[in-house]
Amino acid sequence: MTATQRDAAAPAPRPRMRLWVAGAAVLGALVSTTALSGAFAPQAAPEETARPATMAASATPTPAPEASPSPTTQAATTQAAAPKPRAAAPERLIVESAGIDVAVLPLTPTSADEASQSLVPPFTMDGYWLTSFGMPGRGSNDTTYITGHSWEDREAPFNRISTDVEVGHEIVLHTGSGVQHYVVDSIVTHDKDTLKDSNIWDITPNRLVLISCYTEDPWGKNVVVTASPTDSP
Repeated sequence: MTATQRDAAAPAPRPRMRLWVAGAAVLGALVSTTALSGAFAPQAAPEETARPATMAASATPTPAPEASPSPTTQAATTQAAAPKPRAAAPERLIVESAGIDVAVLPLTPTSADEASQSLVPPFTMDGYWLTSFGMPGRGSNDTTYITGHSWEDREAPFNRISTDVEVGHEIVLHTGSGVQHYVVDSIVTHDKDTLKDSNIWDITPNRLVLISCYTEDPWGKNVVVTASPTDSP
């Protein structure tokens, strides 16, 4: 299932390196910001975490006293009005509707990565935040990118980006300064050899982009999820 949808804004072009596919291995493909695929023998998988209103009506014509907000309503109002935490490194990624709950670790391209315009994160089931781009939160000046391996012939959290994430789903990022909330705007697939030229690399502060292999064609395509923050600025 894919849905193609462009960002409404027309952000400025990125004036720096775009990363692309580094290659594939016999049992799986290397994860990169433009080509993420395959299955390596997994390390310990992250723990999976799982997470009614009543109304009373009165038929009497007497006017009801002015109701005061319930504690739940007050808390929701306070949360909605609170500004998002300052920009900080992401530490945990949750897409509850898709059963995704993974640690997010920083990944900084080396000089060799920059020279080859490629990036190969460690072969784990964690998410990897690309530190050369943006970080989430108040004061963000670029898109936040998180990559993760999809795995062949076994269950893995990032496999569900291809199968279970839908437009409108909520994404939650725990960061060093608090919790950031996003809503999925689009889910698209890209050929691995052309993703480096995609507009997903345009500079868009506070946008979140998740990249993994597209499970129906893990060797040829990537799946890319873009999401916008729902928190107050």
